Amino acid sequence: MRVLAVRQDNNGDVILAGPAIRAIAAHAAVTLLCGPNGVGAARLLPDVADVIVGRAEWIEGSPRPIDVDDIESFIRKITAHRFDRAVIFTSFHQSALPMALLLRLAGIPWIGAYSVDYPGSLLDVRATIDDDVHEVRRALALSRQSGFPLPSDDDASLRLKPLPDVRDIVGFEPYVVVQPTASVPARHWNARRMHGLIDRLTQSGLRVVVTGAPSETDFVATIVRDTTALNVCGATSFAQFAAIVRDARVLLVGNSSGIHVSSAVGTPVVTIFPPTIPAVRFEPWGVPFALHGEQDIACRGCRARICPIVDQPCIGNISDDEIIASMTRLGALSPCGVA
Repeated sequence: MRVLAVRQDNNGDVILAGPAIRAIAAHAAVTLLCGPNGVGAARLLPDVADVIVGRAEWIEGSPRPIDVDDIESFIRKITAHRFDRAVIFTSFHQSALPMALLLRLAGIPWIGAYSVDYPGSLLDVRATIDDDVHEVRRALALSRQSGFPLPSDDDASLRLKPLPDVRDIVGFEPYVVVQPTASVPARHWNARRMHGLIDRLTQSGLRVVVTGAPSETDFVATIVRDTTALNVCGATSFAQFAAIVRDARVLLVGNSSGIHVSSAVGTPVVTIFPPTIPAVRFEPWGVPFALHGEQDIACRGCRARICPIVDQPCIGNISDDEIIASMTRLGALSPCGVA
């Protein structure tokens, strides 16, 4: 049996689908369809036979106009693979139905997905699940309802393929990683706060490695200015980024892909997590972590890309001392605050 597993969106989202994709791979040959922002993680997932990259404009954060030629090309590409089944993984706020329609047009005879909306003839399994379930459990429930249970000897951990040696990039001395950015501004601290924290950490003698995507170099340059932090933003592949996180004492991050990379490589996480989406669905999985942010604030679940309130009150009151205390508890700092 040949199964197309679909997980669009960003690298972190693809990693979260990993256990469910392994569940399918225990029963069938799996090809993973991902978006351009998820291909780095897709190529690192174990048990994936092949990766297809295709944009889903109904999911992309910066969508392009729908192009008929692109849609027709996509349908031809999927048709050529002659898949027996497809399982479409989505987050709670995404619709699987546009992709289901395209896959039907590509001749896939059986499709499973979550759908709040009535799917008509687009789905063979219309799965359901309660709200506020972690994304890993959500994906695993879908694979199980689609006929692909996780083997009993699989612990449902997040996993990646072997990663490269990155000591030529970060050196040999212990360090912590700071991933200060996220896909949207409302999911991370502002530059002023992060700069102050990085300056304090480096002044204490801690080695700090700061990461980010090529599109984030200006922001990262602002927060590392006049500090001794090592800035590798935009200078690594996704596999190298994952390896840098793997070798760190701890990762400090907002609500971003690094949370799930850390979970896959076993590194403790301190996350400044604004409740624009529920933390219970995206918090670190299977690793020690500390989560900072007022999760019960009245405007929780707003899904804002840019917070309209000055100083973003859900995370604006977090102190440097709180973050440093969490890093100390997770083993990144000695009790006196020096690495």
